[in-house]
Amino acid sequence: MDGLDLIKTFREVAFRRSFSRAAISLGMSKATVSRYVAELETRSGVRLLNRSTRSLSLTDAGQVLLDRSTELVAMAENTLNDLQAHGSHPQGRLRMSAPHGLIAGWLSDVIAEFIQLYPDVYVSLVFTNDDLDLIEEGIDIHLTGGRIDDMNLIVRRLVPFDMVVCASPAYWARRGIPAVPEDLGRHDVLTYSAKPTTHLPFETGGKAVEVPVHSRMEANDAVALIELALRGAGVAYVPEPLAQSHLERGALVPVLREHMPSDHWLYAAYSQRRHNSAAMRTMLDFLEQSMARHGNPPAMPPLPPALQVLASPPSSSVATAATCALSRVPGAARATASAGRTDRPPRR
Repeated sequence: MDGLDLIKTFREVAFRRSFSRAAISLGMSKATVSRYVAELETRSGVRLLNRSTRSLSLTDAGQVLLDRSTELVAMAENTLNDLQAHGSHPQGRLRMSAPHGLIAGWLSDVIAEFIQLYPDVYVSLVFTNDDLDLIEEGIDIHLTGGRIDDMNLIVRRLVPFDMVVCASPAYWARRGIPAVPEDLGRHDVLTYSAKPTTHLPFETGGKAVEVPVHSRMEANDAVALIELALRGAGVAYVPEPLAQSHLERGALVPVLREHMPSDHWLYAAYSQRRHNSAAMRTMLDFLEQSMARHGNPPAMPPLPPALQVLASPPSSSVATAATCALSRVPGAARATASAGRTDRPPRR
């Protein structure tokens, strides 16, 4: 047996904290896994694992090997896979996960194009806003716009996107337009419950600031927040591409654009311990190329002059006049709960 196989077996035991679970994952017998780890300890001349009848943990030497072997194993596997897959045809099942709201934005166009171009690849999509164990769930590629702290995942940037603070024209007419981020403290904010929010990030004078806000309600899906904002329930702080069609037709009006933080990205994450098939590599490349093309929304127009009168809480008479003025703004529309509302998809 070569040293790479021994190290890969040791790493699986270390990640699983169990010889039995590692054996199942590797498709080997428990005795073989134990023999491989013992052989690695013999070759290295140090104990790598502390074993007892109830627990298994890494020694200091084992932790060093685990940390330093990550890039080595990834490089060796990727090189071997590239050699084996050179000239191969993408095929087979590809399992992907993404947040619920993403299907309303870029992803639907991209996946539709991909399955037409690669008919031998079967794509299985899992939509969830929860954190997933990609190995346990059998996920090949996970798409997310949030921070990824798992050091066992390889992360690829796909496309940048902006965040937007928006509400319906009716809400702004009733409550007033915030002139600075701190003004949001007197507004009803619709927050994302997966990461409980009492503060929202902004930039003022090139410096990051955290603004305290009052959460009127919460949901674990950005699309739900957008739908509630359309109905005048409050202010949504969401990825702009998900709200793009509503922003374009004036059903939602953005504010505080000059204070929005930058450097938000959609990421593709995948496990360095998972076999990188031709289908997986092709999808990763296709996502990177196609989402940049689909994911650049048109620049939004500046805030209509009619909304400037709402920079402070309006009286009932001012609110009424401002609401009438909004109806005369080109492209503006009042929020409505009508089931007959039709939305245009984002421009390409």
